[in-house]
Amino acid sequence: MHRMKPLPSFLLQRYQGWKATTYAENGAWYKRLATEGQRPRAMVISCCDSRVNVTSIFGADQGEFFIHRNIANLVPPFEPDGEHHGTSAAVEYAVNVLQVAHLVVLGHSRCGGVQGCLDMCEGRAPELEEKGSFVGRWMDILRPKFPEVADLATPEDKAERLEQLAVITSMENLMTFPFVEARVNDGSLSIHGLWTDIAEGGLKQFMGKTLDFQPV
Repeated sequence: MHRMKPLPSFLLQRYQGWKATTYAENGAWYKRLATEGQRPRAMVISCCDSRVNVTSIFGADQGEFFIHRNIANLVPPFEPDGEHHGTSAAVEYAVNVLQVAHLVVLGHSRCGGVQGCLDMCEGRAPELEEKGSFVGRWMDILRPKFPEVADLATPEDKAERLEQLAVITSMENLMTFPFVEARVNDGSLSIHGLWTDIAEGGLKQFMGKTLDFQPV
């Protein structure tokens, strides 16, 4: 632990600026959040990508969303094997403890994780094939969808479609959790799939009736 270092100055300056402005102007709201606890209406599962800012996209205030981020916004299948499952734990907490009404999976364009899956499936990323690659083994969740994009015309088409299939995969896997399925069936929980274009600021949602993504 002796090798741990203090925060870099730019982070300290930004914190001090936030404390002096945003917090100072909304101190009562932050204190209320602390004393009354969180009551988010939705859980958003999004990518770790720094270009995807969930709260900015939806204009959300602190306390509105329960947000979980991971590589390529993937949800693994329900697997109660006693091992560590960060994403599954977040889903369990959101659904069973916080009683959120919505589960939102948000994918995005130019996703590095999805590109890694493509590279792995097409033989360009042997390092991801190694057993010790955390990214590679995580992207194995998406790998079964590769045949659906293998014959598309361009690399861009493949990437965009696989990004959207990552959202679909997560929605499918969410329904393997018994407590999610039960609440979806009784109407107290809904699942939503979204894909955003970083460059254009566009947003598409998965439509259950047509089984495709359409602009909102």
